[in-house]
Amino acid sequence: MAARRYDPGRRDRLVDAAVRVVAERGIDGLTHRAVAAAADVPLGSTTYHFTDRDALLLAALERINDAWLEDFAGRLAALDPAVPLPEHLGRYIADCLGPRREETELAYELYFAGLRLPAVRPLAARCLDRMAELVAPLVPDRDTARALVAACDGLIIQLLLTGRPYDPARAGAILARLLPGTGSPPAPATR
Repeated sequence: MAARRYDPGRRDRLVDAAVRVVAERGIDGLTHRAVAAAADVPLGSTTYHFTDRDALLLAALERINDAWLEDFAGRLAALDPAVPLPEHLGRYIADCLGPRREETELAYELYFAGLRLPAVRPLAARCLDRMAELVAPLVPDRDTARALVAACDGLIIQLLLTGRPYDPARAGAILARLLPGTGSPPAPATR
């Protein structure tokens, strides 16, 4: 029997490979075999570290959540106090729909998997809860923080699904309605 090769970073490489596989092939393309090939490891490595496909999917979503939350926390930590929070959040949405669109689409594809895979739901909820926790110190109360996160989430989803152009001024005005007194003008009326 051959000695097992010591490879402490293998699990992390497998998770990175799972993220790449989902990005390239979608959730339906996520298999132990595809991940093993993408990570250039034997198939047995994936089944050793991840008992089933759902475990691979959860590990990929957790990796994406961690990166998403790190970026979001960094943005909030670097806020310019002279700029109203709705405007900052509008810039965040613009970034999600612009330079980070591929990453955003991947994150939402994994979240929507929770509609059919209940195991995904706690991770999605944890990410949204953490985003609200990060916003909470900047607003009057936790409900306002949750409303802002939900509004950002809803705007991103709608714009991803419809392909409509993003209007940062309109988004900022929508978000400002949740934070009276932020100095942003009301959104223009449309039909």
